[in-house]
Amino acid sequence: MNVYDFDGTIFYSDCSIGFAFWCLKRHPKLWFSYFPQALKSFFQFKKGKIPNYLMQRKMFSYLTMIDDFDVQIEKYWDKYEKRISEWYLAQKRPDDLIISASPSCIIGPIARRLGVNYIATEYDLEYGVFVNNLMYAKEKAKYIIDHGFPVIDNFYSDSLADTPIALCAEKAYLITEKATKVNDWPDLDPDTMVKVKAKINTGWNIHLKEEE
Repeated sequence: MNVYDFDGTIFYSDCSIGFAFWCLKRHPKLWFSYFPQALKSFFQFKKGKIPNYLMQRKMFSYLTMIDDFDVQIEKYWDKYEKRISEWYLAQKRPDDLIISASPSCIIGPIARRLGVNYIATEYDLEYGVFVNNLMYAKEKAKYIIDHGFPVIDNFYSDSLADTPIALCAEKAYLITEKATKVNDWPDLDPDTMVKVKAKINTGWNIHLKEEE
């Protein structure tokens, strides 16, 4: 079984942020009801005033404000499915597993289009809360181990924060250059481990690309 992170790995940009801007364009009221508070929470997190999960909850809160979510998410993927990396499509297998911190309501539709399995952060669209732990860093490895998944043959991610699950795989790869280049996972020397811990503790990677 091959396991893949999604944002920045097999898809260039961050689909949660991308879909947020998609919805902002189509529901302008979100610029007033959502955007200022989301921006405030992001800067509070960067300054260490609030934890990651609270910032993430606020960032995802726009999902509760869209009355035509099912329509918009399909239209979003109609346009941006083309951003799936060519190197991934060339090696895609039916037993692939995507594991992502992005909400399952966003990841699910594209995973079904690709015909692969997925695990993502469960977010309650009605109440605006996480149903389970944010599927980030150590939580990915914990989920795999707790649920008795098969051996991971190959793991792919763009972030050193995913080192815990990379260590669960027979072979791991670090994706760079806007989700286009596949590299061997770096050796975990002392300098690299400092970077790993920093990535896990900061807990927020954003991949932005201008909407076309």
